Amino acid sequence: MEKFFKLKERKTNVKTEIMAGLTTFLTMAYILAVNPGILSNAGMDFSKVFAATAIASAIATLVMSLLANLPFALAPGMGLNAFLAFTVVLGMGYKWEFALTAVFVEGIIFLILTAVNIREAIVNSIPANIKKAIGVGIGLFIAFIGMQNAGIITNNDATLVGLSADWFKGAPGLAMLGLLITGVLLAYKVNGALLIGIIITTIIGIPFGLTKYAGGSFVPPTPYFFPFDFSGILSIDFVIIMFTFLFVDMFDTVGTLIGCTTKAGMIAKDGSIPNCKEALFADAVGTTVGAVLGTSTVTTFVESSAGVVEGGRTGLTSLVVAILFLLSLFLEPLFGSIPSAATAPALIIVGVMMMTPVTEIEWTEMTEAIPAFLTIIFMIVAYSIADGIMFGIISFVLIKLFTKKTKEISKMTWVVFALFVLKILFSAI
Repeated sequence: MEKFFKLKERKTNVKTEIMAGLTTFLTMAYILAVNPGILSNAGMDFSKVFAATAIASAIATLVMSLLANLPFALAPGMGLNAFLAFTVVLGMGYKWEFALTAVFVEGIIFLILTAVNIREAIVNSIPANIKKAIGVGIGLFIAFIGMQNAGIITNNDATLVGLSADWFKGAPGLAMLGLLITGVLLAYKVNGALLIGIIITTIIGIPFGLTKYAGGSFVPPTPYFFPFDFSGILSIDFVIIMFTFLFVDMFDTVGTLIGCTTKAGMIAKDGSIPNCKEALFADAVGTTVGAVLGTSTVTTFVESSAGVVEGGRTGLTSLVVAILFLLSLFLEPLFGSIPSAATAPALIIVGVMMMTPVTEIEWTEMTEAIPAFLTIIFMIVAYSIADGIMFGIISFVLIKLFTKKTKEISKMTWVVFALFVLKILFSAI
């Protein structure tokens, strides 16, 4: 184990790695309740999506462990699951089988792009300050999603969004209480504070009718298997949907991986990420396998930073997470009973955990500060990690160009800039 995972070389040990793995799983286990809940809006079976979430997460994380030897865990990412359910299915009127077919094709393309090193080149081309801003923006974006899920923040005709008038009662009130409980647990440095907070909040919701037993047995559920609809694969809509998944997933993954490695302090002086190709291969495999089993895009989770804080530095951490995901298959009825008000505090706290890189951004250099700020703010207001990166890269290139600092723009950054410009032109047609 020492030889395979290089524990001494990375200044860690078996005990530390196991505890880090447990911590990472406890902080991201909410996805087992949240992802099936979101995709069930598209008509998918909660139990089958639960199984797909657990198995796909375990497989992808296992690849991360054994191939990349990095302490990061993977699971279906927030954002594209909502895009599948609310935009493609409920908004555009397509069946969820059609949407998963697009995810599957996108996963195959990702495998090819990873094999030829294109995705790794894109990761390494992101300017240093934008890399730091990506981690911060993702944290705020996830916190915003948590507040929306709990009903703390609602739609507002006058200001687009606003504080709910009932934020102190019902589901929003339960979420605020859960946030307090989770914050206190974290202040006392309790391992697994996020999951413990979810459990306590869920229990508190029982007498108020906010937590209801989902029913079912503790026999592991089975996932879907090749639930695809290839009948419309040659249509214009399919191509548009597939490329939307591809584009957003690519930059969501790039952003999250950068955020996690920044938090871990593992980015090299030249801005590269160790075993980047292998790490990207893990999420490409996860996305492809996940689609086959019945779930949306699988990506590296920002909550992996919790395990890094606990000292996780090798693939042994992610191996522990993979094993725990498989064991979670026996607990589907419990996860199905967890209300969104109980998972919201975990999402909000993740935002806190992702804020630290903001102090390292060069705020006094405007050609660096403005792109970094736009990266962060557009992730939130545009409700998209990919859009945040787009505005960050475009503004970085244009400001450097007009201030005669083009030497600071790498060739691959120019390529990424061109891709974003093409996306804008394509959208305008």
